Amino acid sequence: MPRITANGIRIDYELSGPPGAPVVTLSHSIATDSRMWEPQVEALAPHFRVLRFDTRGHGGTDAPPGPYSLEQLAEDANALLEALGIDQTHFVGLSMGGMIGQMLALTRPKRLSSLTLCDTSARMPPEMRPEWDARIQTTLTAGMEAHVEPTITRWFTSGFIENRPDVVDSVRALIRETDVQGYVGCCRAIQELDLLDRLPEIRLPTLVIVGRDDPATPVEAAQAIHRQIVGSQLVVVESASHLSNLEQPEAFNHALLAFLGKVG
Repeated sequence: MPRITANGIRIDYELSGPPGAPVVTLSHSIATDSRMWEPQVEALAPHFRVLRFDTRGHGGTDAPPGPYSLEQLAEDANALLEALGIDQTHFVGLSMGGMIGQMLALTRPKRLSSLTLCDTSARMPPEMRPEWDARIQTTLTAGMEAHVEPTITRWFTSGFIENRPDVVDSVRALIRETDVQGYVGCCRAIQELDLLDRLPEIRLPTLVIVGRDDPATPVEAAQAIHRQIVGSQLVVVESASHLSNLEQPEAFNHALLAFLGKVG
């Protein structure tokens, strides 16, 4: 993948699709990288210029010492767009990527044409903070391997794990390959998430997508976001857990393309 320096770090990115077409930017979850968007790139690239990138601490992007903040991760994305000469983009973020999308919409609203928030949350409940502390401690003592199977069971339904080992194994590999320092830095950013009360400031066309069976950022979290963003649309993807874009790519892509088709 090409690499460019933005906001003081080297960021890996990939652009595909016709030059001159509207840009769609894809932002991945924690413990993956831009490769998790393969089914969406395939669907979007005939119609859009598709930008996907590796978040700070992930994939081929630099992993400087943390902790990181959501403001910092959003500014990374903004600086990348600036460096590539992209004035405006549709932004699609899943899980951590959706948190980055919310922050970007609040801090750099003119940069975005629309916002799609997938399997994400706008507030980290206080009772969840100790769980993130535990994840960080596990990472520092046992590495990413300790997260592989617990994460897979949160991210996919049991039937999908059994029936699609090809997809699940590819995600296992992404988790294993995640830089420990990068993962911990992003955990700290997620741990501080508290944007729900600010969401009414967002006036962009917004789509909220969530897997029906997502235990990590459940339907209730998506509904809370939907209620706070005026005019937003909510789509619940059946038979999908946290990585709904990989578990039900046809339904996910249908919702996304229909939304992007309406907002231009």
